[in-house]
Amino acid sequence: MDTKRLFLAAALSMAVLLVWPLIFPPPETEDAPAPAEEAAPLAETEPFRPEEPPVAFDPTPTEPAPEAPGREAEPEAVDPTEAEPERIRAERETTTTVETGTYRAEFSNRGGVLTSFQLFEHPDSRGEPVDLVRRRAVGPYPFALTDRSGRPDPVNDELFVVDRERYDDGAESVRFTYAGPAGRIVKTFLFEGEGSYRVSISAPEHDGFGVFLGPGVRNPSEQERTSRFAGQGGIYNLAGEVEIVNSARRDEPTPVTGSGLRWIGLQDTYFLTAWIPDSEEPLRQAVLAPVALRDDGQGVTTETAWLGTGAEPGDLKELVREQALFLVPQGDRFVGHAFFGAKEFDRLSGLPFGLERTVNLGFFSFIARPLLWGLRWIHANVVDNWGWAIVVMTLAIRLLLFPLTHKSFMSMQKMQLLNPKMQAIRQKYRPKLKDKQGRPNSEAQRKMNEEIMALYKAEGVNPAGGCLPMILQIPVFFAFYNLLSSAIELRHAPWLGWVRDLSAMDPYYALPIFMGVAMLVQQKMMPSTAEPMQRRMMMLMPFFITFICLKLPSGLALYWATSNVLGIVQQLFYNRLRSNDDSGSDKAGGKKEKKKDRS
Repeated sequence: MDTKRLFLAAALSMAVLLVWPLIFPPPETEDAPAPAEEAAPLAETEPFRPEEPPVAFDPTPTEPAPEAPGREAEPEAVDPTEAEPERIRAERETTTTVETGTYRAEFSNRGGVLTSFQLFEHPDSRGEPVDLVRRRAVGPYPFALTDRSGRPDPVNDELFVVDRERYDDGAESVRFTYAGPAGRIVKTFLFEGEGSYRVSISAPEHDGFGVFLGPGVRNPSEQERTSRFAGQGGIYNLAGEVEIVNSARRDEPTPVTGSGLRWIGLQDTYFLTAWIPDSEEPLRQAVLAPVALRDDGQGVTTETAWLGTGAEPGDLKELVREQALFLVPQGDRFVGHAFFGAKEFDRLSGLPFGLERTVNLGFFSFIARPLLWGLRWIHANVVDNWGWAIVVMTLAIRLLLFPLTHKSFMSMQKMQLLNPKMQAIRQKYRPKLKDKQGRPNSEAQRKMNEEIMALYKAEGVNPAGGCLPMILQIPVFFAFYNLLSSAIELRHAPWLGWVRDLSAMDPYYALPIFMGVAMLVQQKMMPSTAEPMQRRMMMLMPFFITFICLKLPSGLALYWATSNVLGIVQQLFYNRLRSNDDSGSDKAGGKKEKKKDRS
């Protein structure tokens, strides 16, 4: 076998494996899979096609009415089926707030919708609690009603009566009731803990209504919206298969059958709003609808355009692409659980819905999960800084993989010692590899490869021995890479000096450049049996990787730079060890020569 070609192929393979996911991230599923059974249409005569923008209303909250212990001082709620419709309507707009140790949910009685959901544990770019509800000047808020085609229902502009109750076990419910010209509606939100909350909507005169969620998740900054690590879009679990709908790549609605739908939601890299239908009240259908949003520069949506309907504005390049979600129940009842929160693996695993699968740990998630646990343990018990925790974790990974890297080095060292003999064989056959007409001589090539393989066998060297241990390290590399790309713990987490957010790119490109320099130094120190031209080609690789990694999140650049520095230290140790072995061999050879001379 031609060792030169083997090592060139191995080097190029490693380069492709390392660089490919950085240039081309793993493709996300854009199309819904074929459902197990035919999805029921949203309407018998009208398909899903939101041809007009949502109705706008002024969400400005007014001062809430004073509270009595355990209940808000609002007019007493009455069952709409037992009262005159005109009686069940509030006289003014109010805001109702439900607050726990981790979040604050605010509802407006105009339409009985969710206008804010703030997470105390996670700040936004301004340092305030992140709000998972998009600020908007137009458009319906979450849990607004729509018709079957996605158009807002007029009841969203009506004022609901609020009935609030707290229970002995700490649970709290908020009920919105309306009955009037726009129909009869009862919405109940039951908060029982820090995880999900239960939602029930009854609309006996609105058979075939829909419920609106979105558009998008939270109010991302301009840098977050344009980042290739943003991960904005929709996600759902249909019959155990998780599918992702990328906002940037979908211009048509994605209908999902309600049969077998376990959950569906809107997400970005770090946050999630999901709907989990009740097993006894399954959905008829869910639709992820692409929208284009324009904001006022402060994160407030001022224009909404539904894509794929012919109603798009002239220039979509300036607009933010997102997904909205419409949920259509089977009849006049909409029942299930809603989750609004961060994509924290442990917290999601504690819920009985399987939402932890929304955390994208990649193909090697079985490796990434223990790495995530280890990173958290280091942060909690060793060093209270996520940047230094990454450094310590990288050192631990290097120590864990030391047997493989040691074996790789020893194999490469043997190959380097054999290099003069292999070059002699190649030099012997070089004039015979082509005939007088310049055509390849396959027989001479075969004999040369056989002689080289015989040399390997005689010396006990495996030509692939240096590559195999490196290949076995690739799953660990990709697992930790995916972990650092999606771990919410790194969001807005500082390291030191200029690195104030490990989830954002280095503003001065210092870490990526340092990473590339360390990679170049390490490559120069490593033994090589390649020819000069091949070595020069491989020396270009650090410059190429540095260029494409300039906008990596700082946490990833820190991991890679630390790994390269540890590789340099390890290579220095091996080079010193090899130098000592060579000196010992020379001394032994010198003594033998002296004894021979004396004799």
